[in-house]
Amino acid sequence: MPRRRLDLAARHRGQRLASCLTQARRASGRSAEAVAHSAGLSVETVRSIEKGRTSTPEFFTVAALASELGLSLDELYAQATRPV
Repeated sequence: MPRRRLDLAARHRGQRLASCLTQARRASGRSAEAVAHSAGLSVETVRSIEKGRTSTPEFFTVAALASELGLSLDELYAQATRPV
């Protein structure tokens, strides 16, 4: 089943989510490889999210990253959906 194109608002939410996760990872002083390994994800998945290639990552992927980085899902949601 082909995926529908994301509207502009959805792309912006994905970019803000990516930015928040990237900032949290960098603030932790850990590499994408280290976070991916400890979260049980592939390095390519983490990099794809951080670079914005995956604008709508799976819920459990985001939950694993948030947990590994000490972020709450509520905090991530608020950051991703804040008005520009």
